[in-house]
Amino acid sequence: MVRGSIVAAFALLCSGAIALAQAPALPELPEAIRPGNLTPYLAVAAKGVQIYVCRKADSGAWTWTFKAPEAVLHDLNDAPMGTHYAGPTWEGIDGGKVVGAVKATADAPAGDAIAWLWLDVKSRTGNGVFTQASGILRVATVSGKAAAGGCDQAHDGAEQRAPYTARYYFLK
Repeated sequence: MVRGSIVAAFALLCSGAIALAQAPALPELPEAIRPGNLTPYLAVAAKGVQIYVCRKADSGAWTWTFKAPEAVLHDLNDAPMGTHYAGPTWEGIDGGKVVGAVKATADAPAGDAIAWLWLDVKSRTGNGVFTQASGILRVATVSGKAAAGGCDQAHDGAEQRAPYTARYYFLK
């Protein structure tokens, strides 16, 4: 059993080392989310859902309101890296966790995709590959928007889970 744990720990360290060995290049970014002097040190792929809740807006209209993301994160070689959930939080399998705050947004090039984001890191817990970040970019989004209909008084509080994929760049 100890040997299995050692092998698993070694594999985790190697996957992290591989992910960190090559600084990823950013795609072409809209002006609003260009990160200035921050540079990427890690890129991860996310696959999951954006969760929406049916609520009555202040205007009186019924609308799908964003609640939280729920996604698994992998490096670009498909090795597990962690999870992404409410906060927004990115939690690595190495124990490190960061919580972000949206700094700027830009419409995604594809009209049916959720916005691209630039986020500041507002808190860190533990030590890990994510906790080195000063900022995070969400780009290359596919889908993730709530469906247009189905939210009315009869569905108050109902949840909708919209599948999405994205690429997150961790910046320092």
